[in-house]
Amino acid sequence: MTHQTQHQHPHRGHTARLRHGAALALLPLAVACGGGEEAAEEKRRPTAVTAAPEAGVVAPAKVEVIAGLTGCTAEIRIEAEELREGQCRTKQGEYRITTFPEERFKVTWLDTAAVYGGKYLVGTRWVVSARPELLEGFRARLGGTVQELSGVGPAASPSFGPRASAS
Repeated sequence: MTHQTQHQHPHRGHTARLRHGAALALLPLAVACGGGEEAAEEKRRPTAVTAAPEAGVVAPAKVEVIAGLTGCTAEIRIEAEELREGQCRTKQGEYRITTFPEERFKVTWLDTAAVYGGKYLVGTRWVVSARPELLEGFRARLGGTVQELSGVGPAASPSFGPRASAS
């Protein structure tokens, strides 16, 4: 039988849609990374990275891009359907960058991380886990918000935990 029907190649339309979707997703990167005289001029002008949060700029949900913006090359530690996690080690310290394919996975991750408490830099489909003093510097470059998660257990009070000295 030489006549081929669409039923024999059910993935053909799906693959084309995926290719078009990928091309559209990469278009902003291609435009942003374009070279030429404008790019050379931009390199000569200082950039105001501290304006990122005020301008509403938030880093894209890609471990490698976020790592580059923080000055590291991430070592990918976890590659799963619901998240990717990269570990960074720099002079500033160690930190983790976790990205998610959907916002709901990030929400679940944050709910789970709340058990441990701490501060996290949170953006659209990404989280940076680092010492609190690093988070504000990263926020200036990445955007996002610093969120403090409560942790589990009783809050420190006079009957629990160390007492503050009255000096």
